[in-house]
Amino acid sequence: MNRYQWTLIALLSANFGVVFFDRNTISYLGSFIQEDLGLSNAQLGYIASAFSFAWALAGLFMGALVDRIGRRKTMLVITTLVFSLASVLSGFAAGFVALLGARLLMGVAEGGIMPITQTLIASDVPHERRGLAQGLTQNFGANLLANWLGPIIIVWMGVNYGWRNAFFLSAIPGVIMALLIFWFVREPKIEAARAKPEPGAVMRMLGDRNIVLCILISTLLVAFLLVFVTFTPLYLLNVRGFSQQQMSVIMSSFGIASMAVAFLVPGSSDRFGRKPVIILASLVGMGLPLGMLFVAGNSMTATIACIVFGATLSGIFPMAMATIPSEVVGPARTTTALSLTMGISEIVGGVFAPSIAGIVADARGLAATLWMLAGITAAIIVLALFLRETAPRVLSRRV
Repeated sequence: MNRYQWTLIALLSANFGVVFFDRNTISYLGSFIQEDLGLSNAQLGYIASAFSFAWALAGLFMGALVDRIGRRKTMLVITTLVFSLASVLSGFAAGFVALLGARLLMGVAEGGIMPITQTLIASDVPHERRGLAQGLTQNFGANLLANWLGPIIIVWMGVNYGWRNAFFLSAIPGVIMALLIFWFVREPKIEAARAKPEPGAVMRMLGDRNIVLCILISTLLVAFLLVFVTFTPLYLLNVRGFSQQQMSVIMSSFGIASMAVAFLVPGSSDRFGRKPVIILASLVGMGLPLGMLFVAGNSMTATIACIVFGATLSGIFPMAMATIPSEVVGPARTTTALSLTMGISEIVGGVFAPSIAGIVADARGLAATLWMLAGITAAIIVLALFLRETAPRVLSRRV
Protein backbone atom coordinates (compact mmCIF):
# COMPACT_ATOMS: atom_id res chain seq x y z
CA MET A 1 0.00 0.00 0.00
CA ASN A 2 1.21 3.53 -0.73
CA ARG A 3 1.60 6.50 1.62
CA TYR A 4 -1.85 7.97 0.98
CA GLN A 5 -3.54 4.61 1.61
CA TRP A 6 -1.81 4.29 4.99
CA THR A 7 -2.68 7.92 5.79
CA LEU A 8 -6.30 7.24 4.86
CA ILE A 9 -6.41 4.16 7.11
CA ALA A 10 -4.81 6.07 10.00
CA LEU A 11 -7.18 9.05 9.79
CA LEU A 12 -10.36 7.05 9.34
CA SER A 13 -9.38 4.59 12.07
CA ALA A 14 -8.66 7.47 14.45
CA ASN A 15 -11.98 9.11 13.56
CA PHE A 16 -13.95 5.95 14.26
CA GLY A 17 -12.02 5.62 17.51
CA VAL A 18 -13.09 9.10 18.57
CA VAL A 19 -16.68 8.41 17.57
CA PHE A 20 -16.71 5.12 19.45
CA PHE A 21 -15.13 6.84 22.46
CA ASP A 22 -18.10 9.22 22.55
CA ARG A 23 -20.55 6.35 22.08
CA ASN A 24 -19.10 4.32 24.97
CA THR A 25 -18.95 7.24 27.37
CA ILE A 26 -22.45 6.54 28.66
CA SER A 27 -21.56 2.91 29.42
CA TYR A 28 -18.58 3.71 31.61
CA LEU A 29 -20.43 6.55 33.33
CA GLY A 30 -23.53 4.41 33.84
CA SER A 31 -23.21 4.15 37.62
CA PHE A 32 -22.72 7.93 37.96
CA ILE A 33 -25.71 8.65 35.73
CA GLN A 34 -27.90 6.09 37.49
CA GLU A 35 -27.20 7.70 40.86
CA ASP A 36 -27.70 11.27 39.66
CA LEU A 37 -30.75 10.76 37.44
CA GLY A 38 -32.26 7.77 39.25
CA LEU A 39 -32.24 5.43 36.25
CA SER A 40 -32.87 1.67 36.40
CA ASN A 41 -30.90 -1.00 34.54
CA ALA A 42 -33.81 -1.28 32.12
CA GLN A 43 -33.71 2.46 31.38
CA LEU A 44 -29.99 2.28 30.64
CA GLY A 45 -30.79 -0.56 28.27
CA TYR A 46 -33.53 1.50 26.61
CA ILE A 47 -31.09 4.37 26.04
CA ALA A 48 -28.57 2.03 24.40
CA SER A 49 -31.36 0.55 22.28
CA ALA A 50 -32.60 3.99 21.20
CA PHE A 51 -29.12 4.91 20.02
CA SER A 52 -28.88 1.72 17.98
CA PHE A 53 -32.34 2.23 16.48
CA ALA A 54 -31.48 5.74 15.29
CA TRP A 55 -28.06 4.55 14.09
CA ALA A 56 -29.61 1.75 12.06
CA LEU A 57 -32.32 3.82 10.38
CA ALA A 58 -29.88 6.58 9.47
CA GLY A 59 -27.34 4.07 8.18
CA LEU A 60 -29.86 2.26 5.99
CA PHE A 61 -31.07 5.43 4.29
CA MET A 62 -27.74 7.21 4.14
CA GLY A 63 -25.92 4.31 2.49
CA ALA A 64 -28.19 4.25 -0.54
CA LEU A 65 -28.27 8.06 -0.68
CA VAL A 66 -24.50 8.42 -0.66
CA ASP A 67 -24.11 5.74 -3.34
CA ARG A 68 -26.40 7.83 -5.56
CA ILE A 69 -25.13 11.36 -4.94
CA GLY A 70 -21.53 10.72 -3.88
CA ARG A 71 -19.70 13.27 -1.69
CA ARG A 72 -18.63 10.65 0.84
CA LYS A 73 -15.90 12.78 2.35
CA THR A 74 -18.26 15.73 2.87
CA MET A 75 -20.90 13.55 4.50
CA LEU A 76 -18.27 12.02 6.79
CA VAL A 77 -17.16 15.46 7.99
CA ILE A 78 -20.73 16.61 8.64
CA THR A 79 -21.79 13.48 10.54
CA THR A 80 -18.67 13.59 12.71
CA LEU A 81 -19.42 17.20 13.73
CA VAL A 82 -23.07 16.43 14.52
CA PHE A 83 -21.99 13.41 16.55
CA SER A 84 -19.76 15.62 18.69
CA LEU A 85 -22.61 18.06 19.22
CA ALA A 86 -24.78 15.21 20.49
CA SER A 87 -22.13 14.37 23.08
CA VAL A 88 -22.37 17.92 24.40
CA LEU A 89 -26.16 17.66 24.59
CA SER A 90 -25.81 14.42 26.58
CA GLY A 91 -23.93 16.37 29.22
CA PHE A 92 -26.83 18.83 29.59
CA ALA A 93 -29.46 16.10 30.07
CA ALA A 94 -31.54 16.60 33.22
CA GLY A 95 -33.47 13.34 33.08
CA PHE A 96 -34.21 10.14 31.20
CA VAL A 97 -36.12 11.75 28.31
CA ALA A 98 -33.48 14.42 27.64
CA LEU A 99 -30.66 11.87 27.70
CA LEU A 100 -32.67 9.60 25.43
CA GLY A 101 -33.12 12.45 22.92
CA ALA A 102 -29.42 13.29 22.91
CA ARG A 103 -28.50 9.67 22.24
CA LEU A 104 -31.07 9.48 19.44
CA LEU A 105 -29.38 12.43 17.73
CA MET A 106 -25.99 10.79 18.24
CA GLY A 107 -27.29 7.60 16.63
CA VAL A 108 -28.59 9.50 13.61
CA ALA A 109 -25.19 11.14 13.16
CA GLU A 110 -23.18 7.93 13.49
CA GLY A 111 -25.45 5.91 11.20
CA GLY A 112 -23.51 6.66 8.04
CA ILE A 113 -20.00 7.01 9.46
CA MET A 114 -18.81 3.41 9.25
CA PRO A 115 -20.40 2.50 5.87
CA ILE A 116 -18.91 5.65 4.33
CA THR A 117 -15.58 5.01 6.03
CA GLN A 118 -15.31 1.42 4.78
CA THR A 119 -16.35 2.50 1.28
CA LEU A 120 -13.49 5.00 1.22
CA ILE A 121 -11.13 2.16 2.19
CA ALA A 122 -12.59 -0.27 -0.36
CA SER A 123 -12.22 2.28 -3.17
CA ASP A 124 -8.54 3.07 -2.53
CA VAL A 125 -7.00 -0.12 -1.07
CA PRO A 126 -6.14 -3.18 -3.24
CA HIS A 127 -8.58 -6.05 -2.71
CA GLU A 128 -5.84 -8.46 -1.63
CA ARG A 129 -5.09 -6.22 1.39
CA ARG A 130 -8.68 -5.23 2.08
CA GLY A 131 -9.20 -7.54 5.05
CA LEU A 132 -6.23 -6.02 6.90
CA ALA A 133 -7.10 -2.46 5.87
CA GLN A 134 -10.75 -2.67 6.86
CA GLY A 135 -9.86 -4.49 10.06
CA LEU A 136 -7.42 -1.77 11.08
CA THR A 137 -9.87 0.97 10.14
CA GLN A 138 -12.79 -0.44 12.12
CA ASN A 139 -10.88 -1.97 15.03
CA PHE A 140 -7.55 -0.33 15.78
CA GLY A 141 -8.60 3.25 16.52
CA ALA A 142 -11.79 2.15 18.24
CA ASN A 143 -9.92 -0.20 20.53
CA LEU A 144 -7.04 2.19 21.19
CA LEU A 145 -9.17 5.23 22.00
CA ALA A 146 -12.54 3.80 23.07
CA ASN A 147 -11.90 0.38 24.56
CA TRP A 148 -8.38 0.76 26.02
CA LEU A 149 -7.93 4.42 26.95
CA GLY A 150 -11.67 5.10 27.06
CA PRO A 151 -12.60 3.32 30.31
CA ILE A 152 -9.61 4.77 32.16
CA ILE A 153 -10.01 8.34 30.88
CA ILE A 154 -13.81 8.42 31.09
CA VAL A 155 -13.99 7.04 34.62
CA TRP A 156 -11.18 9.37 35.70
CA MET A 157 -13.08 12.35 34.29
CA GLY A 158 -16.30 11.16 35.91
CA VAL A 159 -14.65 10.75 39.32
CA ASN A 160 -12.75 14.04 39.24
CA TYR A 161 -14.94 16.36 37.17
CA GLY A 162 -18.40 14.78 37.09
CA TRP A 163 -20.15 12.81 34.37
CA ARG A 164 -21.52 15.92 32.63
CA ASN A 165 -18.06 17.43 32.07
CA ALA A 166 -16.89 14.04 30.80
CA PHE A 167 -19.43 14.32 27.99
CA PHE A 168 -18.36 17.90 27.19
CA LEU A 169 -14.67 17.00 27.00
CA SER A 170 -15.38 13.93 24.89
CA ALA A 171 -16.77 16.12 22.10
CA ILE A 172 -13.55 18.04 21.43
CA PRO A 173 -11.60 15.28 19.58
CA GLY A 174 -14.51 14.82 17.16
CA VAL A 175 -14.24 18.41 15.98
CA ILE A 176 -10.49 17.98 15.48
CA MET A 177 -10.96 14.79 13.44
CA ALA A 178 -13.58 16.43 11.22
CA LEU A 179 -11.07 19.14 10.33
CA LEU A 180 -8.29 16.64 9.63
CA ILE A 181 -10.54 14.60 7.33
CA PHE A 182 -11.58 17.77 5.51
CA TRP A 183 -7.94 18.72 4.90
CA PHE A 184 -6.28 15.39 4.11
CA VAL A 185 -8.83 12.90 2.75
CA ARG A 186 -9.68 12.86 -0.96
CA GLU A 187 -13.03 12.02 -2.47
CA PRO A 188 -12.66 8.42 -3.73
CA LYS A 189 -12.21 7.55 -7.39
CA ILE A 190 -15.57 5.83 -7.39
CA GLU A 191 -17.15 9.31 -7.43
CA ALA A 192 -16.52 9.42 -11.17
CA ALA A 193 -18.98 6.55 -11.62
CA ARG A 194 -21.79 7.19 -9.18
CA ALA A 195 -24.36 4.49 -8.83
CA LYS A 196 -27.65 5.04 -10.63
CA PRO A 197 -30.95 3.97 -9.09
CA GLU A 198 -31.32 0.25 -9.70
CA PRO A 199 -34.73 -1.23 -8.84
CA GLY A 200 -34.49 -4.44 -6.88
CA ALA A 201 -30.79 -4.06 -6.00
CA VAL A 202 -31.39 -4.50 -2.26
CA MET A 203 -33.55 -7.58 -2.78
CA ARG A 204 -30.87 -9.14 -4.97
CA MET A 205 -28.33 -8.52 -2.22
CA LEU A 206 -30.64 -10.21 0.28
CA GLY A 207 -30.83 -13.17 -2.09
CA ASP A 208 -27.13 -13.87 -1.57
CA ARG A 209 -26.42 -16.38 1.21
CA ASN A 210 -23.30 -14.59 2.39
CA ILE A 211 -25.07 -11.25 2.72
CA VAL A 212 -27.82 -12.82 4.83
CA LEU A 213 -25.31 -14.68 7.00
CA CYS A 214 -23.22 -11.52 7.44
CA ILE A 215 -26.34 -9.63 8.55
CA LEU A 216 -27.16 -12.34 11.10
CA ILE A 217 -23.58 -12.60 12.38
CA SER A 218 -23.28 -8.80 12.55
CA THR A 219 -26.54 -8.64 14.48
CA LEU A 220 -25.16 -11.05 17.07
CA LEU A 221 -21.84 -9.20 17.25
CA VAL A 222 -23.60 -5.89 17.90
CA ALA A 223 -25.75 -7.55 20.54
CA PHE A 224 -22.65 -9.02 22.20
CA LEU A 225 -20.76 -5.73 22.25
CA LEU A 226 -23.63 -3.61 23.56
CA VAL A 227 -24.62 -6.05 26.29
CA PHE A 228 -20.95 -6.36 27.24
CA VAL A 229 -20.13 -2.64 27.45
CA THR A 230 -23.47 -1.70 29.03
CA PHE A 231 -23.72 -4.29 31.79
CA THR A 232 -20.28 -5.78 32.42
CA PRO A 233 -19.07 -2.61 34.20
CA LEU A 234 -22.11 -2.83 36.50
CA TYR A 235 -21.49 -6.57 37.02
CA LEU A 236 -17.88 -5.90 38.02
CA LEU A 237 -18.90 -3.12 40.41
CA ASN A 238 -22.07 -4.52 41.97
CA VAL A 239 -21.54 -8.30 41.86
CA ARG A 240 -17.78 -8.80 41.97
CA GLY A 241 -17.13 -5.79 44.20
CA PHE A 242 -14.38 -4.12 42.19
CA SER A 243 -13.77 -0.38 42.61
CA GLN A 244 -14.42 2.17 39.88
CA GLN A 245 -10.69 2.32 39.08
CA GLN A 246 -10.33 -1.47 39.02
CA MET A 247 -13.36 -1.74 36.75
CA SER A 248 -11.88 0.80 34.36
CA VAL A 249 -8.60 -1.14 34.14
CA ILE A 250 -10.41 -4.44 33.58
CA MET A 251 -12.60 -3.00 30.83
CA SER A 252 -9.62 -1.29 29.20
CA SER A 253 -7.94 -4.68 28.78
CA PHE A 254 -10.56 -5.43 26.12
CA GLY A 255 -9.20 -2.51 24.11
CA ILE A 256 -5.55 -3.49 24.51
CA ALA A 257 -6.20 -7.04 23.33
CA SER A 258 -8.46 -5.85 20.51
CA MET A 259 -5.68 -3.67 19.14
CA ALA A 260 -3.63 -6.80 18.49
CA VAL A 261 -6.73 -8.56 17.18
CA ALA A 262 -7.21 -5.71 14.68
CA PHE A 263 -4.05 -6.96 12.94
CA LEU A 264 -4.23 -10.70 13.61
CA VAL A 265 -7.83 -11.72 12.94
CA PRO A 266 -8.69 -9.75 9.75
CA GLY A 267 -5.10 -10.04 8.51
CA SER A 268 -5.14 -13.81 9.01
CA SER A 269 -8.38 -14.03 7.07
CA ASP A 270 -6.63 -12.60 4.00
CA ARG A 271 -4.32 -15.63 4.07
CA PHE A 272 -6.35 -18.46 5.61
CA GLY A 273 -9.88 -17.46 4.68
CA ARG A 274 -12.76 -15.53 6.23
CA LYS A 275 -14.78 -18.57 7.33
CA PRO A 276 -12.21 -20.55 9.37
CA VAL A 277 -10.89 -17.42 11.07
CA ILE A 278 -14.39 -16.32 12.14
CA ILE A 279 -15.09 -19.76 13.61
CA LEU A 280 -11.78 -19.94 15.49
CA ALA A 281 -12.08 -16.37 16.83
CA SER A 282 -15.60 -17.11 18.10
CA LEU A 283 -14.47 -20.26 19.88
CA VAL A 284 -11.74 -18.31 21.67
CA GLY A 285 -14.19 -15.51 22.47
CA MET A 286 -16.39 -17.95 24.39
CA GLY A 287 -13.77 -17.69 27.13
CA LEU A 288 -15.10 -14.28 28.18
CA PRO A 289 -18.58 -15.16 29.51
CA LEU A 290 -17.80 -18.71 30.60
CA GLY A 291 -14.52 -17.73 32.24
CA MET A 292 -16.12 -14.89 34.19
CA LEU A 293 -18.96 -17.14 35.33
CA PHE A 294 -16.94 -20.17 36.41
CA VAL A 295 -13.24 -19.29 36.73
CA ALA A 296 -12.43 -15.63 37.40
CA GLY A 297 -14.26 -15.05 40.67
CA ASN A 298 -12.96 -11.91 42.38
CA SER A 299 -9.46 -12.23 40.88
CA MET A 300 -8.61 -9.15 38.86
CA THR A 301 -5.91 -11.00 36.90
CA ALA A 302 -8.22 -13.87 35.95
CA THR A 303 -10.99 -11.46 35.01
CA ILE A 304 -8.66 -9.56 32.70
CA ALA A 305 -7.62 -12.86 31.09
CA CYS A 306 -11.28 -13.61 30.33
CA ILE A 307 -11.75 -10.17 28.80
CA VAL A 308 -8.68 -10.72 26.60
CA PHE A 309 -10.16 -13.97 25.26
CA GLY A 310 -13.37 -12.15 24.40
CA ALA A 311 -11.50 -9.49 22.48
CA THR A 312 -11.00 -11.93 19.59
CA LEU A 313 -14.66 -11.37 18.70
CA SER A 314 -13.90 -7.74 17.87
CA GLY A 315 -11.78 -8.94 14.96
CA ILE A 316 -14.85 -10.48 13.33
CA PHE A 317 -16.71 -7.16 13.07
CA PRO A 318 -14.96 -5.77 9.97
CA MET A 319 -15.09 -9.12 8.17
CA ALA A 320 -18.83 -9.63 8.69
CA MET A 321 -19.83 -5.98 8.33
CA ALA A 322 -17.50 -4.84 5.55
CA THR A 323 -14.98 -7.22 4.00
CA ILE A 324 -17.25 -10.11 3.00
CA PRO A 325 -20.17 -7.90 1.83
CA SER A 326 -17.77 -5.73 -0.22
CA GLU A 327 -16.40 -8.89 -1.85
CA VAL A 328 -19.91 -10.01 -2.78
CA VAL A 329 -21.16 -6.80 -4.47
CA GLY A 330 -19.54 -4.42 -6.95
CA PRO A 331 -17.76 -1.22 -5.88
CA ALA A 332 -20.64 1.02 -6.93
CA ARG A 333 -22.93 -0.73 -4.42
CA THR A 334 -20.48 -1.15 -1.58
CA THR A 335 -21.93 1.59 0.64
CA THR A 336 -25.44 0.22 0.15
CA ALA A 337 -24.34 -3.32 1.03
CA LEU A 338 -22.42 -2.16 4.09
CA SER A 339 -25.28 0.06 5.24
CA LEU A 340 -27.70 -2.83 4.82
CA THR A 341 -25.52 -5.14 6.90
CA MET A 342 -24.71 -2.59 9.59
CA GLY A 343 -28.18 -1.06 9.65
CA ILE A 344 -30.15 -4.28 10.11
CA SER A 345 -27.65 -5.55 12.68
CA GLU A 346 -28.08 -2.38 14.72
CA ILE A 347 -31.87 -2.44 14.47
CA VAL A 348 -32.14 -6.03 15.67
CA GLY A 349 -29.04 -6.58 17.78
CA GLY A 350 -28.57 -3.04 18.98
CA VAL A 351 -32.18 -2.22 19.76
CA PHE A 352 -33.44 -5.44 21.30
CA ALA A 353 -30.38 -6.91 23.01
CA PRO A 354 -29.64 -4.09 25.52
CA SER A 355 -33.31 -3.70 26.40
CA ILE A 356 -33.77 -7.42 26.93
CA ALA A 357 -30.51 -7.62 28.89
CA GLY A 358 -31.60 -4.74 31.12
CA ILE A 359 -34.95 -6.36 31.86
CA VAL A 360 -33.28 -9.72 32.51
CA ALA A 361 -30.68 -8.07 34.76
CA ASP A 362 -33.41 -6.43 36.86
CA ALA A 363 -35.28 -9.74 37.14
CA ARG A 364 -32.48 -12.32 37.36
CA GLY A 365 -29.37 -10.41 38.30
CA LEU A 366 -26.45 -9.04 36.31
CA ALA A 367 -24.82 -12.48 35.97
CA ALA A 368 -27.64 -13.39 33.56
CA THR A 369 -26.15 -10.99 31.01
CA LEU A 370 -23.04 -13.19 30.84
CA TRP A 371 -25.20 -16.17 29.93
CA MET A 372 -26.64 -14.05 27.14
CA LEU A 373 -23.10 -13.39 25.87
CA ALA A 374 -22.34 -17.12 25.86
CA GLY A 375 -25.48 -17.89 23.86
CA ILE A 376 -24.73 -15.13 21.36
CA THR A 377 -21.21 -16.45 20.77
CA ALA A 378 -22.43 -20.01 20.23
CA ALA A 379 -24.93 -18.78 17.62
CA ILE A 380 -22.15 -16.95 15.72
CA ILE A 381 -20.17 -20.18 15.47
CA VAL A 382 -23.15 -22.07 14.05
CA LEU A 383 -23.90 -19.40 11.43
CA ALA A 384 -20.24 -19.13 10.35
CA LEU A 385 -20.27 -22.81 9.37
CA PHE A 386 -22.51 -21.93 6.42
CA LEU A 387 -20.45 -19.03 5.02
CA ARG A 388 -19.13 -19.22 1.44
CA GLU A 389 -15.43 -18.32 1.25
CA THR A 390 -14.67 -14.97 -0.43
CA ALA A 391 -11.00 -14.23 0.37
CA PRO A 392 -9.28 -13.62 -3.03
CA ARG A 393 -6.01 -15.28 -2.04
CA VAL A 394 -7.75 -18.42 -0.79
CA LEU A 395 -9.99 -18.63 -3.87
CA SER A 396 -6.99 -18.25 -6.18
CA ARG A 397 -5.38 -21.31 -4.57
CA ARG A 398 -8.50 -23.35 -5.29
CA VAL A 399 -8.42 -22.69 -9.03
